[in-house]
Amino acid sequence: MTLPEILGRQAAAAQTAEPKFGRARSCILLFMWGGPAQQDTWDLKPDAPADYRGEFRPISTRVPGIQICEHFPRLAERTDRLAIIRSMTHNNVDHTSATHFLLTGEPPPPTTEKSRQWPHVGAVLSGLGLGRGSLPPFVSMRPKLENDVPRFVEQSQGQFAGWLGAEHDPLTIDQDPSRADYRIEGLALRPELSAKRLAARSSLLARLNQPRQASTSAFDVLAANQRRALELLTTATSDRGAFDLREEPASVRERYGLNPHGQSVLQARRLIERGVPLVTVFWPNDGIKNVSVYWDTHSRNFVDLKDRLMPVADQAFSALLDDLETRGLLDETLVVWTGEFGRTPKVGQRNSDAGAGSDGRDHWPNCFTSVLAGGGIRGGQVHGRSDKYAAYPAADPVQPRDLAATVYHLLGVPASQVLQDTGGRPHFIRPGQLITPLL
Repeated sequence: MTLPEILGRQAAAAQTAEPKFGRARSCILLFMWGGPAQQDTWDLKPDAPADYRGEFRPISTRVPGIQICEHFPRLAERTDRLAIIRSMTHNNVDHTSATHFLLTGEPPPPTTEKSRQWPHVGAVLSGLGLGRGSLPPFVSMRPKLENDVPRFVEQSQGQFAGWLGAEHDPLTIDQDPSRADYRIEGLALRPELSAKRLAARSSLLARLNQPRQASTSAFDVLAANQRRALELLTTATSDRGAFDLREEPASVRERYGLNPHGQSVLQARRLIERGVPLVTVFWPNDGIKNVSVYWDTHSRNFVDLKDRLMPVADQAFSALLDDLETRGLLDETLVVWTGEFGRTPKVGQRNSDAGAGSDGRDHWPNCFTSVLAGGGIRGGQVHGRSDKYAAYPAADPVQPRDLAATVYHLLGVPASQVLQDTGGRPHFIRPGQLITPLL
């Protein structure tokens, strides 16, 4: 048997043997950049000493036996749709490289060079030719606000296509969708440029490129991006704006929250509704001085979680679940809520160069929580268990590659799937183990 035949038969067997294979048609990744404190959100430890358990109380939820933080009241009413993984673990305490684990499933390479990084899940879906219509198959929402300094999210590893090639990079949207003047730069024709003139220019460009006898990878990437840009312009003109949030009723926009994160999540729903396979929504930095940057609560942990972070996340995530269900999209849309790691078990504990104040928690990758919903996930359950301090997994540890393998499985990517890098070398892109209890 040839290798392609073997891999083909393995893929066919996987589709019949593994439960809910390919159940999801799209995925929305809600990335809480900065690292949410697991013991103050999804995995409270009320019996731990005060300097471990913190200030918040657990509350009962719709599912008997599952408790989460009192500052997630809306999500507490929707735990019947959630699978809460309390035993996520890896070994990287640095924000910008730890993101590589959760965005790709793989550990970061020893270099920050983009072409050496593993491709984001969305880039893999692009490489497999998924998606429908002329919208890009992979979009990242990274709202840049007026006082957004420093801009750490731009340095995050694993958010692009890596060795798969730049033509599979996401359409990155840094505009703030909560602003009245929100628009995507470059996705609107100038007044003097009609659709007819644009088509003529495209035809001329194709004729100019035609005489090239030898094709280079750089030229191929340029040509692919030119085609995508033309398709985006056409879509923005004819689709009446997948990016025009003004088409949404005011009540829907308010339900998500009239803030950068809430409107980014709404934008993600509009995109997957129109055939985009994957949208990543990065938590924005509001740029307010003397408060936590993103979810990075080295100080003011409890104040910022209570007042600035958890209410906004609670509203947007719960609104997304309701909206997808109302539209009949939840069963085919996988939603993943995660950060790159968690926070130290003890308040004020030091575990990185950044340290922590007396009211903060430092970086902690040894145990944290990720949450899944929709797209074939069996809700109303907790998978894995942390120890009495939420410091280490006590049962069923889950590596990022296992989470990624589960996401790939639900999106219809078999364990035998191989893609070539820009040098023609093949790679298995789903090396982790499927988390079958979630299905």
